[in-house]
Amino acid sequence: MSEAIRLGTVILPDESWKVSRNHWREAEDLGFEHAWTYDHLTWRDLREKSWFSAIPVLTAAALETTTLRVGTLVASANFRHPVSFAKELMTLDEISEGRLTLGIGAGGAGFDSTALGQEAWSVRERADRFEEFVTLLDQVLINPVTSEFRGQFYSAHEARSIPGCTQQPRIPFVIAGTGKRGIALAAKLGSGWVSNGDSSNPLEATEEEHFASVAKQISLLREECARIGRDFNSINRFFLASSRNEAWMKSVSEFQRLRDMYQEIGFTDLVIHRPRSSQPFAGDINVYREIAQLSR
Repeated sequence: MSEAIRLGTVILPDESWKVSRNHWREAEDLGFEHAWTYDHLTWRDLREKSWFSAIPVLTAAALETTTLRVGTLVASANFRHPVSFAKELMTLDEISEGRLTLGIGAGGAGFDSTALGQEAWSVRERADRFEEFVTLLDQVLINPVTSEFRGQFYSAHEARSIPGCTQQPRIPFVIAGTGKRGIALAAKLGSGWVSNGDSSNPLEATEEEHFASVAKQISLLREECARIGRDFNSINRFFLASSRNEAWMKSVSEFQRLRDMYQEIGFTDLVIHRPRSSQPFAGDINVYREIAQLSR
């Protein structure tokens, strides 16, 4: 019998810490394996409402908890540089006593993509930047000194990462990507890979069509691991339940049905959102709490 799927939660950074700190404590008390927050400057319909920065929120969350793994789901290069980001991550890994996981992706064409005054990057440029960003971030986090890195988009000169990560050789990367390039990068540098479905597959697709698309992503990851000689089972496969009209919070039985289907496809971890009082991610907090008990 396969190992039980692990369960995590996303807690949006949209409430004051006086309120939000209780959500992170509860996530640990309920038995979630990992808890995440979104890493944006502003986000979708909440752009004109409260929205806090991911790294300070995760730092505070790490200090409120003792066993819960914390992380971004996902960070992107839209408003970051690998050298300065590496220093923040190294520090957070130390504060959390080695409980940090970095979810990281190529980003999108939303508000973050132009917030620094730049033109929005093309899909191709975002993919190129993502690969270079992750490559340099990997080097800076692993090596005490990155003497010289000259890329097309990012560079480093005598960049220090001392004392280094608490987790060795560095914090684990969970790489988001459902195309061939993202999957290849996950197989090469990720301890995990994350999907939130098939962005080319419309919400009107049937459940069978959706699962076939996601199963194809898993198949591509398996093939890429085989191509480079990596054990497929050494990479954790996360599904972020966010992009479809799936009734994760409708009832415990509906959650179990969906969970079992995703586990059958080959996912090792599921991440659900802590319900909010309004959309996005409105739901029944009591169902959420009952779901969390299933993994204990």
